[in-house]
Amino acid sequence: MADKARLHVVIEGRVQGVFFRASTRDQARARGLAGWVRNLPDGRVEALFEGEKRLVEDMLRWCRQGPTYSYVDRVEEEWQAYQGDLTDFQVVY
Repeated sequence: MADKARLHVVIEGRVQGVFFRASTRDQARARGLAGWVRNLPDGRVEALFEGEKRLVEDMLRWCRQGPTYSYVDRVEEEWQAYQGDLTDFQVVY
């Protein structure tokens, strides 16, 4: 069985109004990850990813670049114990 991982990230930069949430959802689903992504009131984006560790690591690399028109200044990452309580990936509000 593959190693499982859970990662919480907060992304700073030009990350709202540039389809960051929708692109994150699409990228996470393409990797078979579960979790969620949302905008924060202060202009940052927050996300939680869970799945195979190598795919979560790949998602983290993507978050450091973001979609077209975004600009990522900083990604805060917090690795957590895998819980397996998430079933798919959603944009939450």
